[in-house]
Amino acid sequence: MNENFKIMIPGANGTGENITVVAPWDLSAIAEVPVASAEDVDKALNTAYKIFQKRDRWLPIPKRIEVLEKTAELMQQQAEYLALEAAREGGKPLVDSRVEVARAIDGVKNCVEVLRTESGREIPMGLNSSSLNRLAFTRKEPIGVVVSVSAFNHPLNLIVHQVGPAIAAGCPVIVKPAEDTPLSCFRFVQILRDAGLPEEYCQACVVSDHSVAEKLVTDERVGFFSFIGSGKVGWMLRSKLAAGTRCALEHGGVAPVIIDSTADLDDTLPLIAKGGFYHAGQVCVSVQRVFAPRAMANEVAERLAGFAREMKIGDPTLASTEVGPLIRPREVDRVKSWIDDAIEEGATKVCGGNVLSNTSYECTVLLEPAIHSQISTEEIFGPAVCVYGYDHVDEAIAQANSLPYAFQASVLTQNLDFGLDCSRRLDAATVMINDHTAFRVDWMPFAGIRQSGLGVGGIPYTFDDMQIDKQIVIRSGKL
Repeated sequence: MNENFKIMIPGANGTGENITVVAPWDLSAIAEVPVASAEDVDKALNTAYKIFQKRDRWLPIPKRIEVLEKTAELMQQQAEYLALEAAREGGKPLVDSRVEVARAIDGVKNCVEVLRTESGREIPMGLNSSSLNRLAFTRKEPIGVVVSVSAFNHPLNLIVHQVGPAIAAGCPVIVKPAEDTPLSCFRFVQILRDAGLPEEYCQACVVSDHSVAEKLVTDERVGFFSFIGSGKVGWMLRSKLAAGTRCALEHGGVAPVIIDSTADLDDTLPLIAKGGFYHAGQVCVSVQRVFAPRAMANEVAERLAGFAREMKIGDPTLASTEVGPLIRPREVDRVKSWIDDAIEEGATKVCGGNVLSNTSYECTVLLEPAIHSQISTEEIFGPAVCVYGYDHVDEAIAQANSLPYAFQASVLTQNLDFGLDCSRRLDAATVMINDHTAFRVDWMPFAGIRQSGLGVGGIPYTFDDMQIDKQIVIRSGKL
């Protein structure tokens, strides 16, 4: 069924054009979504900014809690439908999309928890003659209008991470989902409204003109910009933000795994395979580079290849599918090009390396790609894992740290000292020990460093970013 959606901006007229949302598995049409015009974007910004300016219209905290609690309840009632739609529009297998929906529901609940637990603090006074007879404390206030631009790979949970904390913080929010996967976003915004959120407080749209998207992001009425997507686009937009606009950027990495000779491969390699091929590698912290002692490298590659060959690639809406399609046919072409180039430059193909259809690619393991190959130096965002042998761990750490990207990393070892030493020396915001690089729960800090991002994600941290600490100082002779 090809469903028709509306622009989620009160009073919007659109450009008269529609974006056809297609299932990445078979390219069948799912829905028609109207394109917002420059006038619509301006209307959304004006609506949100007027709400923020009128402090008597700010949503009181009890109302925010009520809306978020009802939202979680409605999402739970619609969980299977939301999972199927996320799988259909984004290509993540149903088994993993169900996990995404469960995480999204828990994320909304986490937004309630931070409202109950996060607060201002008292600032010490009376410490010297200048501060006598004074009491100072801070209170949290919304930072302003939030504009969120999201990615396709977690079409529901990413929106929850960008919109949920804004609602909790009391910020009017405008969200632009990825053009490939807007439906989960629109469903979530509608659920918020069904839960009692005034529609002006959360607006959503897609645009086809880059200049319109840039206008939305860089307008001086924007207080906070939240971006999840490519580094090239994120850093460009950050350079154009209006003076005073704060931002958080979440880009990608080329996640490294360091394997020690003591590692329990039976326990950890299944996790590494899952971390590399989950969602066809279209995750910003997917396992991509695995460094193993030279004597173990062949075994590691062969065993990872064994897991790769067993993974069922197919229709993401089927419960039996483990790996789905890439988001667009051109991504299949790009992944093929990178892998073919790596093989020409000396990499050994252990498994995979073949196009299965115009939308899917085999799970691939390469052994010893050249360190200058594109697959060794940039995020492939596809189902490919590279294994490299090392003679001394210093070489592996140097190569792991050699790129301008740093996000999450992993160390596999049964030697605590080895694990702690690598954790200290690896350039990463998070280091997993005996787990894959894509592990995440939504209340932990989640941050790329260097070119991989700016600021810290995770619901409590985003909630904090979207507020200011307003200080109040009271002078009284009775203090």
